Amino acid sequence: MQRCDTLALCTDEPGRVTRLFLSPAMRQAHATLTPWFQSAGLTVHTDALGNLIGRRPGPPEAKRLLIGSHIDSVPNAGKYDGVLGVLIGLAVAEALEHEPLAIGLDILAFSEEEGVRFAKPYLGSRAIASTFDSAWLARTDEAGVTLSQAIEDFGLDPTQLPASAYDSLEVLGYIEPHIEQGPLLESRGESLGVVTSIIGQSRLRLSFRGRAAHAGTTPMDSRQDALVAAATFITAVRRTASETPDLRATVGRVEVTPNAPNVVPALVELSLDVRHAEDEIREQSIVNLLDEAYHLAQREGLAFTVLERSSQSSVKMDPALTAQLHSAASHHGAPPLSMVSGAGHDAVILSERFPVAMLFLRHPGGVSHHPDETVEEADVAAAIEVLTKFVRSLRP
Repeated sequence: MQRCDTLALCTDEPGRVTRLFLSPAMRQAHATLTPWFQSAGLTVHTDALGNLIGRRPGPPEAKRLLIGSHIDSVPNAGKYDGVLGVLIGLAVAEALEHEPLAIGLDILAFSEEEGVRFAKPYLGSRAIASTFDSAWLARTDEAGVTLSQAIEDFGLDPTQLPASAYDSLEVLGYIEPHIEQGPLLESRGESLGVVTSIIGQSRLRLSFRGRAAHAGTTPMDSRQDALVAAATFITAVRRTASETPDLRATVGRVEVTPNAPNVVPALVELSLDVRHAEDEIREQSIVNLLDEAYHLAQREGLAFTVLERSSQSSVKMDPALTAQLHSAASHHGAPPLSMVSGAGHDAVILSERFPVAMLFLRHPGGVSHHPDETVEEADVAAAIEVLTKFVRSLRP
């Protein structure tokens, strides 16, 4: 818990937690984590995407277990999202430092999961899973810096990205401890939960394009106001999600051009995030929303464009690893709650290549991506004990 407090000081914005991919704060976080990893007997290296990895070798020919999460954050974040999972993995490595193990153990601190700096999530885990697309190196951040340049500025070599990937034959599995980021465990009075699946998610970037005009001289019935259509669309997103059971749909980012108080908006670009456990429902909801957007644009005399679209299908956790994790938690105390994750995690990407499982910790208040994010010390202790027991039980 003290280490979480210390890492919270590694920030790009003094006074609040903002730690972006390959930023000065990320460099500071690496410098803080490295001696902690080394003190647990781990050898430390940074791969070409900026993932920090602490390694304990296993017996010859033995597979290795990966434990970890991400250390980047959203702007004005809490102290525990992602970071706590890395530090729980480190605590497990410390607890087992002087015990013989039948497997190797890697603690992973992914450099990027949130998708803030380059509007592309899961870059860190995609490098590990060998699903990183080299075309993404040309993406730019708000300052115009390319991803390739950011990697070089961090002292790394983007041409070495293929070497970041793990061979699936050498990996026993990946375990991600994480705060729930929701209220279910707290409402049930449970400390820990074992994740059975992660809901599917789609992210889109959309635009309404009209025509700029003078706010004082242009009649209301002659305007091509992009913001009016965008605002109506945002309301439709809220209505659709409210009327569709278990659907989550969010417009979290809006950019208005020219963004002047006396000019009719000519262009609005906005994000759309849609999630559901059933992929068919999620995809049909997007179809319906895009149809509505096209109709709104036509009515207002605008052009509507889907600028970018990515999706991630719902993911089932590995049955064998999940059962072993459930057993370890049951031996610690009461059987843990089996639950679905409504948030995406690095486990989604690693599941494309390795067996994965997730352990959730109770999240009092259920407020995440926010400074009020919190966790109970006793729940953290329980998670460390459960994962230590889990690792001890593993065989090649």
